[in-house]
Parts: sequence; C-alpha cells; structure tokens
Amino acid sequence: MGSTSAGTEHSEASDENRVLTIPNLITAVRLAALPVFGWLVLGPSDQGPAAIVLAVLGATDWVDGFVARRLHQVSTVGKVLDPLADRLLVGTAVVVIIVHGAVPVWFGVLTLTREALVGLAVLVLAGLGAARIDVLWVGKAGTFALMFAYPAFLLGHGSASWQGGIRTFAWVAGVTGLTLAWVAAAAYLRPARAALAAGRAGRAPGDERTGAPA
Repeated sequence: MGSTSAGTEHSEASDENRVLTIPNLITAVRLAALPVFGWLVLGPSDQGPAAIVLAVLGATDWVDGFVARRLHQVSTVGKVLDPLADRLLVGTAVVVIIVHGAVPVWFGVLTLTREALVGLAVLVLAGLGAARIDVLWVGKAGTFALMFAYPAFLLGHGSASWQGGIRTFAWVAGVTGLTLAWVAAAAYLRPARAALAAGRAGRAPGDERTGAPA
C-alpha cells in the first residue's frame, strides 16, 4: 500500500516536471504568433488580419489551461508560461496599437500600468512564499472584455462609415474591461495578505505557490 502511494506521488511529481506537453505547445504557438501580429500592424498595416489574429489569441486565452486540466498535463513550466504569455499578449497588443494610433495613449497606459502592477505583485508574493491566490471572476471578465476591445479599436481605426459602430463597441468593451480590471486589482489586496500569511505559516503545499491573477 505504501509503495503504491509512493509510486502515485512520484508519477504526479514527474507530470509536474514535464515540459513537452500539449498545453505548453499551445502556449508556445500563442507566443510565436505575437511577432506576426506586430508585423501585420506595423509593417503592411493590415488592420483586418491583425485584428483577427489578436482576437483569436485573446479568445484562446483559456484553451491551454482547459487542455492541461482535461488531459491531466498540468506542469510547473505551464504554470509559469501561461500567465507569462497572457501578460506578453496584452503588453504587446497595447503597445503596438498605441504606436499605430488606434487607441488613445492614456487608455493604453492605464491598461499597461494595471498589468505591470499585478505582474509585479505576483513576483513579490511568490518571492515571499505566499500561497496560491484564486483568480477572481471580475478580473477574468475584465481581461476578456479588453481582449475584445483592442481588436475592435484596431479594426475600427479609420474613416469608413462602417468603422463607426466598431469604434463604439470598442469603447463600451474597453471602458467596461478596464474598470473591471482595476476593480479586480484592488480586490486582490485582501486575498494577497491572507495568502502571504498562509505561506509564512507553512500551510500552503509546495506546489500551490502564488498564481497569476487575471
């Protein structure tokens, strides 16, 4: 009985240490698509294809995590790579679209500032040994809305009559998403303190370190 339990724990530990998994491959493909998006916007200025690429990348934000849980391929590398890909996606999209002139600088800066603060907080809490923080639905909703808003800002950038409605949608989704994102950032203060206290008290398992909230 003891040997069976030990074998199971060893198997789970081996799975956690895997690098070549389907979810990690999906995340790698998402990262590889970022230069393509940047080139489409800043090179030939193909706003339509660029907006489609960005929308697909944003819509598939949940795919790697879903596949990891479905196929039991959750890995330590994936826990780091997935949130890193999300941050790089948002950061790259915002900077490129600001440079292109499709979104006001102040709106982009507020988006980037929120992402930077959350990312920094995750690193600090992880360094202090905090327990994992569960993702808040309001944060996921904010990120989801922003990942629809920025492709819409890009697609609606122009003087054609059909672009007016897209710009309106972009502003509604963008303001809603940005508001929810900042509300989530403030809402993480209390669970962050609790996670830090739990981690210091040694109640958090070794594989449940600080996650990357949305």
